[in-house]
Amino acid sequence: MKKRTILDNAQISRSLTRMSHEILEHNKGSAGIVLLGVKTRGEFLADRLQGKIEEIDSIKVPAGNIDITGFRDDKLSAQKPTEAIDMDTSLVGSHVIIVDDVLYTGRTIRAAMDAILNQVRPAKISLAVLIDRGHRELPIRADFVGKNIPTAKEEKVNVYVEEYDGFTEVVLSE
Repeated sequence: MKKRTILDNAQISRSLTRMSHEILEHNKGSAGIVLLGVKTRGEFLADRLQGKIEEIDSIKVPAGNIDITGFRDDKLSAQKPTEAIDMDTSLVGSHVIIVDDVLYTGRTIRAAMDAILNQVRPAKISLAVLIDRGHRELPIRADFVGKNIPTAKEEKVNVYVEEYDGFTEVVLSE
């Protein structure tokens, strides 16, 4: 299997810095923003975005995580979990930014939106992803993208983060 590094640690950091600036510019500041990272790697990327936004705007926006397992359409269960969101701040009336590592078919993001709307009604939901690889099956697009990587369906994009994997990089496997 052939592997190629697409982004190294420094490139990921620069992408997250740029995304943070875009989020702040789009939102006209940090007021009302809540970051919600999709478990597992999305939660660490949300924490990194939180840190970068704090560096830029001197305000620590709330960040939490969301477990979408019970909302996946490929793992249907009769009972939906009532507490998929782990966060200390209310999402009511907030601008929730879902943070994920890779946007592919859109099904994970649909599940995240279902999980959020199952519990609360935010003012707005946006999407920030480190990698957009295409091949959407649902009409979902990211508002903030670290890098667009055109891929073939059989290729795999793996995001590794220091906090979970012990190193940080994005790898394309053929």
